[in-house]
Amino acid sequence: MSSQDERFPAAAPEPAGTSADEGMTWWYRWLCRIAGVIGGMSCAFAGLWNCVTINPLNIAAGVWMMLNAFILFLCEAPFCCQFIEFANAVSARADGLRAWQKAAFYCGMAVFPVMLSLTLTTLFGNAIAFATGVLYGLSALGKKGDAISYARIHQQQKQMDEEKLTGTLEGQA
Repeated sequence: MSSQDERFPAAAPEPAGTSADEGMTWWYRWLCRIAGVIGGMSCAFAGLWNCVTINPLNIAAGVWMMLNAFILFLCEAPFCCQFIEFANAVSARADGLRAWQKAAFYCGMAVFPVMLSLTLTTLFGNAIAFATGVLYGLSALGKKGDAISYARIHQQQKQMDEEKLTGTLEGQA
């Protein structure tokens, strides 16, 4: 076993009950992945375009955007990074993160270049990467319940309130 294998152990398959994608359907998971890949391409092209300037803040924002693109490709589409040995290990770790952790990471990573240099290139280049974080954030909220279960909960709560009210009235009499 090499030293690289010791640092990045192979990800063991998780039991079905503890999957990070527990509340996500297959099509939503693919939507998030596709948004991540498109966001990576958007960041890469806009970052390259942003680096063609003499303003140092624009160059720094462009380099950061290209780093964002690399990270998005590494986490969402490791097959694009086949020449990197640790791509599958990083992707496995990223898949093990909860949806809200991915959302915070992707949104924070997309906001930083915009704060560094507020231009249309950085705004449009990071918009899809930010949207990927928003998609993961929405999946972290969970599924919406149906109206019948909400009505049932409301009815039970109403009955409990009436029982408490009648219990206090009987106790006073």
